[in-house]
Amino acid sequence: MISRRNLAFAPALVLALAVLPLPALAAESDAPKPGIVSVTGEGTARLAPDMAVLTLTVMRQEKTAREALDANNSAMAAVLASMRSDGVEERDLQTSGFTIDPQYFYPDRKDNEPAQPVITGYRVMNTLTVRIRDLDNLGTILDKSVDLGVNQGGQILFTNDDPSAAITEARTQAMKDAVSKATTLVEAAGATLGRITDISEQQFRPQPLPVARAERALQATADAAVPVATGENAYKVNVNVSFEIDQ
Repeated sequence: MISRRNLAFAPALVLALAVLPLPALAAESDAPKPGIVSVTGEGTARLAPDMAVLTLTVMRQEKTAREALDANNSAMAAVLASMRSDGVEERDLQTSGFTIDPQYFYPDRKDNEPAQPVITGYRVMNTLTVRIRDLDNLGTILDKSVDLGVNQGGQILFTNDDPSAAITEARTQAMKDAVSKATTLVEAAGATLGRITDISEQQFRPQPLPVARAERALQATADAAVPVATGENAYKVNVNVSFEIDQ
């Protein structure tokens, strides 16, 4: 049987039990947080290109929009027909730009009065993006395209249809580089490397070249027996990694 005296002490007992863990909680909150080391790892994998992406433009200018459009259509149709005959598939031919622009002549101002511009003609530009999967034909396709009406430079990109294996290799190298750098830094400070707290990455792929520059490089090999793609694409990956420092 619980006496009234014992009941009087019950609230004090509950309060004491509730207060007991507080020093432990305070100690945990006051515990120093582990240090952090952040590094950037770099990785590169190289792969011979197996595809080229061209950007070619046909430009025609005539007195009327109709005449300019007809002339442009005729030239572009010849370019497309030539590419199809050289084995370029429909999936690799895509119109990526089309414009019709009036061309103006601005007369000299007379008596400080603005003169109205005069339309002197129309310019039509049709841009084609082409994927060339047989690089042995690249020089021939470029030559034929210019002969048939391509008269505006674009860009050429030597690339790979599936670079995923190279990117994975570069990513693995980058991560190993990050771990190596972090380990060196931490051990030099007399500590050990802890768990990873954060990872992020950046990828850098091959950039396009101006067509004129690429065409000059191809002229010497257009009729040669060796493939045009003699270089390699560099796929680069950087990883930013943060680690805890165990002291």
